[in-house]
Amino acid sequence: MRGEQAVDPQSPLPDLLHRLDASEHGLTTDQARQRLAEYGRNELRRTRRRSWWRELGRQLIHPLALLLWVAAILAWVAGTAVLGAAILAVIAVNAVFASVQERQAERAVEALTRYLPQQARALRDGNWQEVPAGELVPGDVIAIGEGDRISADARLLDGGVEVDLSALTGESQPAYRSADATGPAESLTEAGNLVFSGTSCLSDEARGMIYATGMRTELGRIAALSQRVGREESPLERQVRRVAWLIAAVAIGAGVVFFPIGVLAAGMPISDAFTFAIGLLVANVPEGLLPTITLALAVGVRGLARLGAVIKRLSAVETLGSTTVICTDKTGTITENRMRVTAVRAADELLDPLPDPVPSPGPALSALAATAAACNNAELRPDADVGDPTETALLHFAAMIRQPGGSRRQSQFHFDPRLRLMSTVDAVGADLWLHTKGAPEEVLRRCTRIIGADGDDRSLTEQARAELAEAVTGQARQGRRVLALARRRLTGPPGDRDTAERELTFLGFVAMVDPPRAAVPDAVAKCHTAGIRIIMVTGDHGLTATAVARQVGITRGDPTVLTGADLDRMTPQALRDLLAEQREVIFARVSPEAKLHIAEALRADGQIVAMTGDGVNDAPALRRADIGVAMGRSGTDVTREAATMVLTDDNFATIVAAVGAGRRVYANVRKFILYILAHTTPEVVPFLIFALSAGAVPLPLTVLQILAIDLGTETLPALALGREPAEPGLMNRPPRRRTERVIDRRMLLRAWAFLGLVSAVLVMAGFFAVLLAGGWTPGAPTGPGTALHETYLQATTMTFLGIVACQIGTAFAARTERAPLRAVGVFSNRLLLWGIAFELAVAAVIVALPPLPEVFGTRPPPPPALALLLVFPVVVWGADELRRRLIRGRTHPAAGQSIGRAARGTT
Repeated sequence: MRGEQAVDPQSPLPDLLHRLDASEHGLTTDQARQRLAEYGRNELRRTRRRSWWRELGRQLIHPLALLLWVAAILAWVAGTAVLGAAILAVIAVNAVFASVQERQAERAVEALTRYLPQQARALRDGNWQEVPAGELVPGDVIAIGEGDRISADARLLDGGVEVDLSALTGESQPAYRSADATGPAESLTEAGNLVFSGTSCLSDEARGMIYATGMRTELGRIAALSQRVGREESPLERQVRRVAWLIAAVAIGAGVVFFPIGVLAAGMPISDAFTFAIGLLVANVPEGLLPTITLALAVGVRGLARLGAVIKRLSAVETLGSTTVICTDKTGTITENRMRVTAVRAADELLDPLPDPVPSPGPALSALAATAAACNNAELRPDADVGDPTETALLHFAAMIRQPGGSRRQSQFHFDPRLRLMSTVDAVGADLWLHTKGAPEEVLRRCTRIIGADGDDRSLTEQARAELAEAVTGQARQGRRVLALARRRLTGPPGDRDTAERELTFLGFVAMVDPPRAAVPDAVAKCHTAGIRIIMVTGDHGLTATAVARQVGITRGDPTVLTGADLDRMTPQALRDLLAEQREVIFARVSPEAKLHIAEALRADGQIVAMTGDGVNDAPALRRADIGVAMGRSGTDVTREAATMVLTDDNFATIVAAVGAGRRVYANVRKFILYILAHTTPEVVPFLIFALSAGAVPLPLTVLQILAIDLGTETLPALALGREPAEPGLMNRPPRRRTERVIDRRMLLRAWAFLGLVSAVLVMAGFFAVLLAGGWTPGAPTGPGTALHETYLQATTMTFLGIVACQIGTAFAARTERAPLRAVGVFSNRLLLWGIAFELAVAAVIVALPPLPEVFGTRPPPPPALALLLVFPVVVWGADELRRRLIRGRTHPAAGQSIGRAARGTT
């Protein structure tokens, strides 16, 4: 079909008309109807997404969800319907939350559709008609006027328009597109005679012929890229999934091994063996882990929002902390997006820096200011300036010298990116003047005279040209953007542009800077200290980007500067090899595919990438990056929908602050996972003693008591550990590797073999102390109706309370990985103190408030046993404090001294 054929919009117009089977007189209604059926509506279409129930089902079989399913089933088997229902509620909430995140790509495409207008003016049946934009087809001739949102990709037939292409190219400078422009461009968006769907016409008017609609437009291509990039699991999500399978394997394996041992070797009754297997499985399942992770990340999200970073996916908080590369734009992120004139040269006088106010400006400087005000389309207003930042900066400069005004615009030669010039024809009194501004080398090439200090002009000699060129180079070396200005008195209306822009009088140049944000250099230095690489990826010119990057410290040598065209010529492997060399690189004039390829190449090298963006073209790259960062102020709806994080202040420093917060969240996740896993050993050991004694030792802990611990007493302290202050030197460490596991062998040994083992010894000592004090002997019956039954209930309660007491010691031990507790402050986490108080209150209610003692099988232990519980937290915390001290002394002899100094500094 014709709709599937490729059309080259830069081909000669007769060839294009032939390929489109169209004419400059437009289509008939019948032709348009036929083509609409052939090409489809001029709309952005969504790819078919997974149905909601499939997404929900995928979340319900997550390994942690499966473990929670098992816990729920066991709770129902044990006759505790309330606990079973609570676990099912946790499963449902987590599954629904995760499923909602999958709609992110769809929302991004819906945001793209808002860039398309509702109506357009098309030439149909020889008349101009208002046509729904969705019914436009290739071959339609459309009218484009000032203020219009362009409906489809079109080749201009006549006229010229100034258009805002920033949504597609990232360039803030308006572009002039004319039907008279000829010659192929490196990319379609640079072609001088093409306009594109979703962009805006700023001034003038033209006619164009549509050659692409819907998903075949440049905007549609970006939409397709955005949908192609799906959301991937974060490092934390992948690691939690692996750990969930590991815990399940350990629990099931232990049950399979010990069940036959208890039945065959120890002679345990089948009913007791079954009870043992259920208890062993429940003790190994961390029922509170998934909701605690979710709640801790939610707390991190709220904290980042206060910093100015809005996180749209909970798991992204952890991913931020592992960021190894930040790919950042320049304008508005590194800089303030506020141009300012800092130096001026008029005639032979250089004002650097430019004083404010300028004392007694001479005729040459006044002429320069007048031209800057005349050759300008911006407007200064009391509330907010209107126009391009470069032109508003020129108006502010002109206002310092003289008030803008005194000239009347007659006509304009728009800025041409190929000529790098803009000119206006203005009436000043009875005279007619041409005012020109542009790149210094282009303006100088058209000048034959130069203004003098007295306002009179003289011939421009070759020596003067060389001196001016050297002066411009000197300003450029300082990272300044330089514009030259010139003028010529006209005897009448000018002809074509070439005739008008010649024999000019050089007035001078202005040098401008877009100042970096004040907080950026310090933020960049923190990145270097933290081992985070920064790569500038911008739509601006390479020299400008290089100067700004050097100014804020992103680059410290001579970086490699690559343009989008350079990237298009590179193979994916060549790009990967370049980035893997860790050299300083700046990417300039990048296309949507280029940013996407950069993100893909870095991720293929194992990097965890944060990518900033603000235009529609950035959406695919933001979705491919591990952390897509959109600008909240200057960004488009599309990028905000596609991004993982939105900066409310558009500030690079906020990204770095968010990385630090992410590192703290990750460290805190490890702390509460350690805290939760440490209680597995004291929960499992009682069942092992019961099994190995063949029932001679009564079961020291019941399944219901385990569930009360895992879903009740430990949850708030675990969540409180997610609010821990950062340990000293957190941002002085290199980023962790993508392959590094959140739960590693060192953590498991500390949790299960040290903290857990110490707790298990204490807990079982308390159990046997109560049981023996009540007159129990091995093998003596303790069931209901026996003389020792109440003593047995007190002993199991002692086990339950002993684990709760050990949880308190574990919580304080888990607050630091190597540093002593005093380094972060014993009372610095007030939420943990409240969590411990809640934990003690829950335990007291389970033991003493009817009817819960009957439900959980608890009885208050004797007062001496309760007094013994006070020692448990101190022993657990003290043992781990001693272990950490030995590790510090073994790994770094001076560590104790440095940490001691840090501790004194915090108190």
